[in-house]
This record gives sequence, C-alpha cells and structure tokens, in this order.
Amino acid sequence: MNPNDFFNLFYQNLVASSWIEAVAVVFGLLSVWYAKKENLLVYPTGVVSVLIYVYICFFAGLYADMGINFFYFLMSVFGWYKWTRKDNTNHYIPITWCNWRMQLLGIIAVFVFYFILRYLLINFTDSTVPNIDAVTTAIFIVGMWLMALKKIENWVYWIVGDMITIPMFFYKGLVLTSFQYTVFLILAVLGYLEWRKKINEQTQNY
Repeated sequence: MNPNDFFNLFYQNLVASSWIEAVAVVFGLLSVWYAKKENLLVYPTGVVSVLIYVYICFFAGLYADMGINFFYFLMSVFGWYKWTRKDNTNHYIPITWCNWRMQLLGIIAVFVFYFILRYLLINFTDSTVPNIDAVTTAIFIVGMWLMALKKIENWVYWIVGDMITIPMFFYKGLVLTSFQYTVFLILAVLGYLEWRKKINEQTQNY
C-alpha cells in the first residue's frame, strides 16, 4: 500500500467513525494517562471506555475483545478496590516487580487463555481474526491483572499487545480505535519508564 492509499483509507475510516467510538477513545486515553501517573482515576475513566467497547466490539465481530472489555470492567472494580486499600502502616499498595513465579505464571496464563479463546472463537463465533483476537486478548488479560496488583511488568504486556492490536483494528475499519492504541503504545512505554523511576525512588527511600 502506497502512502496515498494509506492516508485515503485513514481519512475514509475517520469520516465513517461513530461519535460513540470517539467517546470511548477519549475516555480510554484518559484512563491510560491516569495509569501512567498512578492516579486512581484510571478506573472510573476506564469503566466508561470499556463498557462502550463491549457494544462496539460486538457489532464489529471482535468477540474476544468484547469479552476482554467486560473483563476489564470486572478487573477495574477489583483494581479500584486494591488501589484504595491501605496496609497496617496506613500506606497504599506500592509499585513492585513480579517475582520469577509470578512472571512464569503470567506467561503460562497467556498461552492458556490464547488456546481457550482461539478454540471458542473458531468454533462458536464468526470472528474473521480469531488468532490475533485471541492472542491480544490473552495478553491484555494478564496485563490488566498485573496492573491491578501494581506490578511494573503490566506495561510490558500492554506494549506487546498494543503493537499487535493497532493493525487489527485498522483492518476492521475502526480507525479511531487503531489511533487510540497507537497512543496507548506510546503511553505504555512512558508508563513503564515512569513506574520504573518511581520504584527506584521507593527503593532509595527505604
């Protein structure tokens, strides 16, 4: 595809994008920005975005992504709860690294979710992108879980998943969502760097 064809397709898809997708994009970007800042508003803004995407993904035939957005809703409630809990010293949950067991569990979980989702998509839906849909969903499930626990590795999962998701949404004609995930990718890299800086500062303070 030459540059002119690319930008023509981008413009056509942009014009065809719905206002509801635009709202979901705005709140999704706000959510990731607040996550980068370790701000509790990551969850209420995220809830608005994911519930809209449940609706959008259903009509786009992205059933695994519809499912993960519902899972995001549940994990947002869980993460909201975890981020507001304090320990015995009246401190909120800190940013930490995963130990090797949790890292191994995360990798295994990606493969397990991938094969389960791929089977369901191929056998019980008319999804046109079952392999990509399944792998990105599996990656984001683990990323969301690690974010709720404030594990810095959550950003690695978002980065990998975003890189795969960007062309998938563009292919499905959801150009604003594709653009959103491009920004997500940038914010995920910045989020990883910022959380890494914070975790180093926490270590120095002990």
